[in-house]
Formats: sequence, C-alpha cells, structure tokens
Amino acid sequence: MSYIQLLEKNLSITRKSLINHKLYSKLDSKQKLIDFMESHVFAVWDFMSLIKALQKNLTCTDIPWIPNENRLAGRLVNEIVLAEESDVDLNGDPKSHFELYLESMIQIGASTKKIEDFISEIKNSKSYTKSVEKININPIVKEFMDFTFNIIDTNKNHVIASVFTFGREDLIPDMFVEIVKKLSINDEIKADNLIYYLERHIEIDADEHGPMALKMIEELCGKDKEKWKEAEIASKKGLEMRIKLWDYIENKIS
Repeated sequence: MSYIQLLEKNLSITRKSLINHKLYSKLDSKQKLIDFMESHVFAVWDFMSLIKALQKNLTCTDIPWIPNENRLAGRLVNEIVLAEESDVDLNGDPKSHFELYLESMIQIGASTKKIEDFISEIKNSKSYTKSVEKININPIVKEFMDFTFNIIDTNKNHVIASVFTFGREDLIPDMFVEIVKKLSINDEIKADNLIYYLERHIEIDADEHGPMALKMIEELCGKDKEKWKEAEIASKKGLEMRIKLWDYIENKIS
C-alpha cells in the first residue's frame, strides 16, 4: 500500500462521518438552506486562502521572477487556482467560486452583509486576525477559520496541501445537489446559481482537482514518514473541524 493510499485509509472513517452527516437531510426548506449558506460562506471564503498560500509557496509570485523548484506541484496548484479564482458563471463571465456562491446567496434571499462587512475589513486592515474580531459571527464559525489560518501559519506545504485536499470542498456530496434541486422544483426557491456552483465543484473536484491534489501531496511528502504523519494529523483535524461546523449548523436549523 502506498503512502497516499494509507493516508486515505486512515482518514476514511472520519471522512465517512462527514459525508453521511445528518445536516444534509435536514435542509428541507428555503429558510434552512438560507441559514446554512449564511454560515457556510465563511468556509467558502477561507478555502481560497489555503490554495493561495500554496501558490505563494510553490510558485514564484515575486518580482523579479525566478524559477521555483516545485515544478509539478507548482503546475498543479496554478491549474487549481485558475478554476477556483477565475471560473465562469452561467453566462460565461469570469468569476471566482466565492463570487458564484455570493450570487447564489443573493438569488435565494440569504443575507451577505456579514461576509461583505468582513471582506471590507480585510481590504482595509490586510489582516485576518484584526478583521475577524470586528465582525459578529458565531464562535464555531470563527474557530473553523482560525484553524485554517493556523494551518497556513505553519508554512508547511505538505500540511497545507493535505488540509486543502482532504478537509475541504471535495466533501460536498451529490445528495446536497439533489436536495437543492428538489426544493427548486417546488417553486419555493430559485436556485439556478447554487445548483451550478455545486455541480461545478463536484465535476471539477472529481475529474481534475482531486487527482491533482493527491499528486501534489505525494510530491510534497515524498518518502518522509514524518511529513506523512503530519499530513494525516492535520487532515483529520480539518475533517473534525468541518464536522463541528456542520453540527453547529444542524443545531441552528433544527
């Protein structure tokens, strides 16, 4: 069994708990979906800082430019960033997945005020820590983002890449898409943008980003057993943090 196969095996139980979380079955109304999105949007946002941290470390974003030795990982992360930061919407216009999510929220009537206030603070202070203290968000949501930025602060590429790969957006199951589709059929909500966002994520993650990310981890960890262990610990913690976030949202909408 390869290192990456062993890592996936060791994470399988925790990952299964997340994919089978009871939250999904409780998203049976427009208001519950709105409540979900108003919390989840912060996880959509901080996801981008994970991938941008990898791009900063694994490619050259400085001027003057110099070659980076992480050739394969650099190529993979650039391709992932291209889709996440500059995908296209239903009209074919370039947009980040975060912006697609905001449009989805607006379309179904969810409030974007807190996340937009947060982004405004980020633009002014250039600091996550200062900005998050100035907005009124639930402590569980803040704890989730704090974990993300603590991972980034390790500056360990194999750890950041592992949390990015195993603890994040590839975990939106197909059943979530089906729930949204069923709600929209009943004319309760108009959710074209959300359905597109979810289906786009599932398509890209399964066919492109997932395999790319696994190759990236293999390159970054190599045959270093300590790095593989650190990757496993961080990935499991990332999954547990998502479960904790899901638990909070489930309790909120119940």
